[in-house]
Amino acid sequence: MDYKLILASNSPRRRELLAGLELNFEVRLIDNIDESYPDTLRGEAIPRHIAMAKAKAYMPTLASDELLITADTVVIVDGEVLGKPHTDSEACEMLARLAGRTHHVMTGVALTTTTSQRVFVSVTEVDFAPLTTAEIEHYVAVHHPLDKAGAYGIQEWIGYVGVTGLRGSYFNVMGLPVQRLYTELKSFFNNDEKS
Repeated sequence: MDYKLILASNSPRRRELLAGLELNFEVRLIDNIDESYPDTLRGEAIPRHIAMAKAKAYMPTLASDELLITADTVVIVDGEVLGKPHTDSEACEMLARLAGRTHHVMTGVALTTTTSQRVFVSVTEVDFAPLTTAEIEHYVAVHHPLDKAGAYGIQEWIGYVGVTGLRGSYFNVMGLPVQRLYTELKSFFNNDEKS
């Protein structure tokens, strides 16, 4: 690869997932990036917009031999975006909305250099079993999911007892669709070598 990979994420899960591809990368962080989006955006357009906004914030730090990876994950149920909860009670409310239902996890990923950008969105459909109030409260009290979109981590206890099925990438639900990312990186580098 002619580029150094830069992961712009504070998420330990994204770091772990990218490391699983056995690619060398560096983590770069900028504070206070605006992750808001226009109210008119729906579905896949939301994580796409936020991933691109994150990339734009990092552009001044990017060298010509660096490829930046930015990502954003949202959980959508009944057309409503469930972001990261601010309190335990909000986390419990989110999980109660997901219990016994199907929702969509969408991750937007932007691959950005100083001269080009490639953006994609990966979507996974997740089915949850019904959950009791006691189960939800236990998970929130023990696992503190305030840093997770939709108030849950599929790799934690709630995923073990609650997820009855999924269609799409499991790793996407964790926060980074690594198989798709690998495919996109290969395509990016192959096209770059030809030009």
